[in-house]
Amino acid sequence: MTAAPADFARARSEFLSIDTPRVEDGAAIWRIARDSEVLDLNSSYSYLLWCRDFAATSAVARGEDGEPIAFVTGYIRPDRPETLVVWQVAVDQAHRGKGLAATLLDALTARVAADQGLSCVETTITPDNTASDRLFTSYAQRHDVPLEQEVLFDGGLFPEGTHLPEVLYRIGPFAG
Repeated sequence: MTAAPADFARARSEFLSIDTPRVEDGAAIWRIARDSEVLDLNSSYSYLLWCRDFAATSAVARGEDGEPIAFVTGYIRPDRPETLVVWQVAVDQAHRGKGLAATLLDALTARVAADQGLSCVETTITPDNTASDRLFTSYAQRHDVPLEQEVLFDGGLFPEGTHLPEVLYRIGPFAG
């Protein structure tokens, strides 16, 4: 990977620190996801579990008061242990437009690469989510790696019948 940011646990800027989520962050992360109005909102319980079981493959940005202002959640694919699947990325409304999502994504992938190796990043995005499309397209460009897209789940597979297709973005492979 190229352009690795400063040490993940100590990444700083004028307005944040980045680290791994703690269980106590689950409620704030749930609220940020809810207030995004674009993410599929999971149960509050699932965010608590995520902060416990997938903290090593997730990240939070904290404001001056130490409270989460943004997050990225991810997990390692069981059948592809060098692939990080990014589940959700969200930034609190008051902190949008500052490049925070890209900073978090770069910090998380640098950390996962250092800890266990990383060949690819995957995520799914609905066709109407232009912000996520820009985030992951620019991520691939910054790291000078290929980006492939294909429909992973057709909208008709979802029980509510109104869900747009989920397009898989496969980014990588990263240079060793």
